[in-house]
Amino acid sequence: MEPYVPDVLPINLDNLRWQLVTKKVSEASADLAYYNGILEAIINPSIFLAPLETKEAVLSSRIEGTVTTVDEVLKYEVDLIPESKKKQDDIIEVLNYRKATRAAKEWLKKGLKFNLTLICAIQNELMEEGRGKDKHPGEIRKEQVWIGPKDCPIEKATYVPPEPLGLKTHLHNLVDFMNLSNQEILIQAAIMHAQFEIIHPFYDGNGRTGRILIPLFLYCKKRISSPSFYISEYFDENRDDYIGNLRKISDAKDWEHWILFFLQAVSIQAKRNSEKANQVLDLYEEMRTKIVSITKSPHAIKVLDALFITPIMRRSDFIRFSELEPKSAHRILGKLKSEKILATIQEHSGRSSEVLVFDALYRLIR
Repeated sequence: MEPYVPDVLPINLDNLRWQLVTKKVSEASADLAYYNGILEAIINPSIFLAPLETKEAVLSSRIEGTVTTVDEVLKYEVDLIPESKKKQDDIIEVLNYRKATRAAKEWLKKGLKFNLTLICAIQNELMEEGRGKDKHPGEIRKEQVWIGPKDCPIEKATYVPPEPLGLKTHLHNLVDFMNLSNQEILIQAAIMHAQFEIIHPFYDGNGRTGRILIPLFLYCKKRISSPSFYISEYFDENRDDYIGNLRKISDAKDWEHWILFFLQAVSIQAKRNSEKANQVLDLYEEMRTKIVSITKSPHAIKVLDALFITPIMRRSDFIRFSELEPKSAHRILGKLKSEKILATIQEHSGRSSEVLVFDALYRLIR
């Protein structure tokens, strides 16, 4: 099997069934706009939606075979570490994903360009620790790779990505396409993601890097006010269609099925994201009244915000997140525990800190 030669972007889309595609674009745009309205109502979505970002990292990594749960990741962060080395490695991959996402968001919020340097930085963060650290993090591959059953020869590959010498040309063409301003943005996003996966520029982490690019791209194009859009749930649930529709492009130059699939994913996940964000907002408002009443503290909102950063935390984390003096923090934690807003899942013992759970938020994101 010969290495695939990607289409030069922008591609000719005259053969699409435009009546159907336009309908799907309209539906996805409306659903995304509704979700963005919720985002705009959230004062600090990067903090407020942090637990949903962790769930996105879990699901996107699961598509690549990483097996862990939101529960295990959150517990790992408070030193409740599983005994299995494989499980620890899986969790580290998820945390790398979240770290890469957050670093890329900061890059864009500083007004820096969406370019190849950013893409390489994302992949570098993904692979810097854990199983990927020996696979040339952040470097465009210099060798031919192929995809297929484990240890299969290239002759039996299911897909052979472009040869290494042409990768930078393909990537610069992709970045130039992403920066065009005369495209329908959701179709542009669909093509961007597919083309990145087709190019397969890195030795590892291509799928995860490509999925991180989707919300960043929508944010750069001002379709969402914060790069907080969680699409991997739909891709994970429909993994065979996700991979199959991407494969149709390289097998038969069939872009239509992929574009329609992507638009459906945006539409459904925008609705799900809206529902989940509204649930978080409702819980926040419910807790605001309770915590003001319980704590009788001028720092009640700081306390409230600290609880929403993560549903599982050490006592020391709460002090750091809330920025309260330790004496005040301990007093307030005692009240929150007595009112069953917080519960202890690990008692303080020796060097081990007490670990607390904000059960209402914990149940919501699980």
